[in-house]
Amino acid sequence: MGDKIDPQNSATTDPKQQPLHPVYTVTNIQHKVRVLDGVKVSYSSWVKLFLLHAKGYDVLCHVDGSPAPDKDTPEFLAWEKIDAVVLQWIYGTLSDELLARVLNDASTTHEARQRVKRLFVNNKGSRAQALQHEPTNLTLASMPNLESYCQKIRDLSDQLAAVDYPMNDSQRVLHLVHGLPKEYDTIASILNQSLLTWEDAIDQLQSEARRIATREAVTPTPMVAAAITNTTPPSRDHPPPPVTTQDYPNQRPSQRRNNNNRSGRPNSNNQRGPTSSHNRPAAHQAQFYPPMAQQQFYPPYWAPPY
Repeated sequence: MGDKIDPQNSATTDPKQQPLHPVYTVTNIQHKVRVLDGVKVSYSSWVKLFLLHAKGYDVLCHVDGSPAPDKDTPEFLAWEKIDAVVLQWIYGTLSDELLARVLNDASTTHEARQRVKRLFVNNKGSRAQALQHEPTNLTLASMPNLESYCQKIRDLSDQLAAVDYPMNDSQRVLHLVHGLPKEYDTIASILNQSLLTWEDAIDQLQSEARRIATREAVTPTPMVAAAITNTTPPSRDHPPPPVTTQDYPNQRPSQRRNNNNRSGRPNSNNQRGPTSSHNRPAAHQAQFYPPMAQQQFYPPYWAPPY
């Protein structure tokens, strides 16, 4: 007959093991939550990322101030270990300056979070007044690019929301348009009149920035425009320069005078030179003043072969 397994004996020989809490699977918290420094990463952005991460790993009760189990119960030991891990998450996502002000020997996760909050939320009135002036003085020229400019306005809006002075989409769009240069006057007037949502305004502004960049790429620079101007043929108002000894060093002076006469310049010593061009028709003047080309030198017939 087959052996029968006693459920009571199997329970004693194979005790039920508790599953590993997901909080222990996090190896580097900075890959999930950015470091809070108050400049590149605002407090409101840090709180959103930290709470989202805590909810995903089932430790939100350690952050929101939920009561801990009694110290006499077996659950308190496991709770205390998990709370220490989450406390390390807070310390690991603070800058060096903020860590020195928040670090404490005996502290829970909730207490550490409240200390971080007091650093950024205390004196709400004066802090909100200072934050409200920053979007007014912010311009696109003071930022590295358009994306940084939009992100700065978004961060200032989040910081105002953290001190109970939130901005709606219309106010953020108005601050966005206020700091644009004159190249964006067309899109600025459109955004002022339409008052779109924040995301739609960003999309239209980025499209306008790409159009301006494309136009600047095809427009010739001042150096190219000057080079094109210098290649125009000589006209009647600007005749070609006279022939000098550097142009034809082997010619005699009489031959150089003839070359000057052939180039279209009247000879003051020869009265039978070309008449005034004011009485000639326009077609004849265009033929009389051809573009100056490179003249070739033909030696006299008595010169020895080169």
